[in-house]
Formats: sequence, structure tokens, C-alpha cells
Amino acid sequence: METLWTLLYLLEPAPATLILTAVTVTFASAFRALNYAKEMEKSDFSESSITLDTSQALMIPVMSSCSLLLMFYLFSSVSQLLTAFTAIASVSSLFFWLSPYALYIKSQLGLSDPFSRAAALITVVAWLVSGHWVLNNLLGISICIAFVSHVRLPNIKTCAMLLLCLFVYDIFWVFFSERFFGANVMVTVATQQASNPVHTVANSLNLPGLELITKKLELPVKIVFPRNLLGGVVPGVNASDFMMLGLGDMAIPAMLLALILCFDHRKTRDVVNLFDLKSSKGHKYIWYALPGYAIGLVSALAAGALTHSPQPALLYLVPSTLGPVIFVSWRRKDLAELWEGSALSNPIEKSHEIDICVWIRLI
Repeated sequence: METLWTLLYLLEPAPATLILTAVTVTFASAFRALNYAKEMEKSDFSESSITLDTSQALMIPVMSSCSLLLMFYLFSSVSQLLTAFTAIASVSSLFFWLSPYALYIKSQLGLSDPFSRAAALITVVAWLVSGHWVLNNLLGISICIAFVSHVRLPNIKTCAMLLLCLFVYDIFWVFFSERFFGANVMVTVATQQASNPVHTVANSLNLPGLELITKKLELPVKIVFPRNLLGGVVPGVNASDFMMLGLGDMAIPAMLLALILCFDHRKTRDVVNLFDLKSSKGHKYIWYALPGYAIGLVSALAAGALTHSPQPALLYLVPSTLGPVIFVSWRRKDLAELWEGSALSNPIEKSHEIDICVWIRLI
């Protein structure tokens, strides 16, 4: 009975909102990646995306580990530089996220990009000043969508190798890093707040309104929700008062979803829109991976609530998403095509090869 009461925690506003947000962002990232690939195909500008081969993909866990250790030992020294870099990347990512809506408004009203550039810049400036968690989440979501759209893998073989390596990576740094480094490296890095360079500059110049600028920032490499979501939490409080989920825990599964979404489209030649996906539910691999992602995420949060300890989300997400796709494709005799990517090389409108949009690991 005590276990049941503990699991009811997942129905509270903060965890329920986190789950809904993560599932939505993961699907939206994959869907945007597919449409972006089609846009680049039509414009013959596919070089704007990066295609990773197997060796490059396998280097991602290694480079991620190096980055993790760098931030573990030197975060306070480089935090302002990281903040500045993140702000620049956020402006670009948010503009990319908003650009389809800007194009729609332009086509309907005849206006030239009425809001996306200004909205992206204003949002980032507002985040630098206030550090509010809602703005942090918006920037994090935009970064996730942009990365999933711009980095590609050719087939599920490379995708599976990357997922399995990151599966091990996540388990090691969450469960075993304390034995080697004296502290949980992943948790320490995830909960650190960066110094705000805007506050530093304003303080050095004795500018008015200094008290309105937050000294510390949560970098948008994760989405965060106050545990007391309906009551609200003042930005800048201790990170333990927030629930969080790393962008990688959305972007890595989004990689797989983008892969199979492109496969679904190229196999059926359906028009890519949400209504077609819904009407073809029983025939799309996306509808096996997406519920699997939701189940894996709920399992990770449940395990954390029951053990009162941080959990490596990929421990649950990789089997729950990759497993159903491989099993169903094997039953349908599509696994060979998915594994080598032969069906994924077939053109939609042109003869050159367009690989599958995926992601690069974010810590």
C-alpha cells in the first residue's frame, strides 16, 4: 500500500506536466526533423545538415564523458562562457523553431518574418535577466528540436549502436561515478547553476536595475518544473526544489522516432501531416516507439520515487523505445531495410540520398 501511495506522486501536477511535455517535445522534434529533411530536399540544400557515420556516432559518448568531467571540475571557471555560448545557440535554435510559423503568417498575411527573429532575441534576453524556468524550458525545447533536425544518422544499425553506448554511459555516470570521483558526476553537473554574465557586466558598470537581474541561471540543457508547480517557485532557488529532465533524454529517443518516422513515410509515401499519422495508426512504427517512450519515462520517474535516488533515464527509455521497433520490424520483415537503411535511401522527389534526421548527445 505504501508503494501505491508513493506512485500516486506521478499524478501530481509537476511530474504529470513533465511527462506530457517530454512526450510532446520528443514527437515534435522527430516530426520537425522529417519536415526539415523534406524542405532541404526540395531546395537541394541538404549540406546544411550533418550526417554521422558509425565511428562519429560512437565518439558521442566519449566526447560527452569528457564534457561532463570538464564541467564537473571546471564549471565555475567556464560557466559565464557557457552561458554566453548557450544564449547565442538559443537565439538561433528558437528562430529555427519559430520559422515555420513565421512562414505561414507570411503566406497568409503577406508579411516578411513579422515576429520570429524579434521573438527569439527578446526571449533570450528575458531569460538572461530573469532566469525564469519557463523561459529556460522554451530555450531547451528549441535547442532539442534544432539538434534533432540538423544531425542525421543513416540507419537503425548506427542508431542502435549509439543508443546502446549512451545506455551504458548514462548508467555509469549516474550509478557508478561516485566510486571513482567522490561525487555523483551527472547529478552534480545537472544541478549546478551558471553565473550570469549580464549581471556581472551590469554590476561592474554600476547600472541601474541591477537587483532585477538574476545572478545565477539554469542553463537550458534540461527542462525543469517546480515541484510545487501550482504554487510556483521563485527562480534561482535551490535546484532540489525542481524536477528536471535532461535534453538528451528527449533528444536521444527523438532520434529513433525521427528515423522510423522517415522510414514510415518513405515506405508508404504518405503526405506528412498529423492527420495521416493518426489515420494510419496501426501501420506506423511511430505508434510503437512513442508509447514506449512514455512508458519508459514513467518507469524512470517511478523508480526514482520508489528508491528516492536519481535514475539514469536511458536505462528505461532505450529498451522501451528501441525494443518494440526492432521486434515489430522483425515480425513484419522490415528489419533488414531498417538495419541497413536501404529503404531510407529512396528519394522522395530527387535522386540524391537523404539520411534520417537525428540528434547529437546533450548532457
